[in-house]
Parts: sequence; structure tokens; C-alpha cells
Amino acid sequence: MELNTLKPAPGAKRARRRVGRGIGSGLGKTGGRGHKGQRARSGGFHKVGFEGGQMPLQRRLPKRGFNSPLRGDVAEVRLGDLERVASERIDLAALQEAGVVPSLATRAKVILSGKLTRKIALVGISVSKGARAAIEAAGGSTDAPLPQPKAKPEPKIGKSEKADAEKSAAEEASAKTEARAAGGRPKGGSEAKSGGEGKAKSEGKKKDG
Repeated sequence: MELNTLKPAPGAKRARRRVGRGIGSGLGKTGGRGHKGQRARSGGFHKVGFEGGQMPLQRRLPKRGFNSPLRGDVAEVRLGDLERVASERIDLAALQEAGVVPSLATRAKVILSGKLTRKIALVGISVSKGARAAIEAAGGSTDAPLPQPKAKPEPKIGKSEKADAEKSAAEEASAKTEARAAGGRPKGGSEAKSGGEGKAKSEGKKKDG
């Protein structure tokens, strides 16, 4: 075999198919486009996946899961990999220099996997709860704060439920007002006073008689 005898394998390179060159070519007249219609016209274009107005397949199928756009920026570091870093003070640059994390990583997080036998100090690197305990048990330290649990959102109240609650509160307030008003009136009132005056006048008449 010599350089001047090298050539592609048989069938690797095929001649370009020439359409519209007579019936003998097998693709004469319409050139394989069929008769009429949008696809037969020059410039007739359908976007990929178009199904004539019908809901296309890529929209009919359900979508599952979530792909984070930042998944490649955060590197996961095993606890045992920290043994490969020579310096005692470990930051992202030290991890990249030791080849523990890729050079394109912008953040790193240490997880509990493997053993740590020496004292280290993590700077600017996240740690899991178990990894923090293991680092502190080995006499090391970390400046990453513990993750705080997210507060649960308050349940949303619909418009009808809110209106019912406001209505019941207004009715309760009006009932309390009526009860206070009824309790503040003097017992007997003007009727009791007039009845007492009439009784005194009748008793005086009897004495005179």
C-alpha cells in the first residue's frame, strides 16, 4: 500500500442524485416531489414536527424532570478526595490545582464519602451536614454556613372562602354590638318609671278617701 494508491472504500462515495432529468433517471418530471401541494412548490416549507395544524408529537408527550442550567458549574467533592490536596487551607483554586474538580467549575460541595485523617480548613466551599461533622471530628474547620430549612408558604385562600370569612366576622361583630347595647339599657326603663308614679298616685288617693 502506497500513498498514491489510497482511495475510498467501494460504496463510500456516491454521486449526487440529479432529479428532473427525464424518466430514465427515475426522478423525472416532478423530481420526487409528487403532484401539487405546498411540499411540491419551490420554497414550500414546513417547520420540523409540523403535522398540518394537529397537535405535534413533541407537545402531546408529557415532560418529566428538570435539567438545571447550572448543573455543570457545581462540582461534587468526596471527603476522601481532600486527602489528595497538599495544603491545609483548601479553597476552589486548590481543588482545581490538585485535579479534584474540573477547571470550569465555579463552586464545589464536599459530601460524606470516604475518610479524612488530617486537619484541614475549607474556605468558600459548601459542605453537607455529615461532611461537616467528619471535618470537625478530625480537628478541621469550615466557614460555610449550615443550610437553613425553607419556610412553608401559607395556604392560599380563594375569593369565595375569603368572602365567607369576612361575612362571618362582620356578623359576629354585629352580634357583639347588639349584645352590648342590650346589656347597657336600664332594667324597666321609662315604662317602669311611669308605672311607679301611677302606683304612688293611686295610693295617695286612697289615703285621702
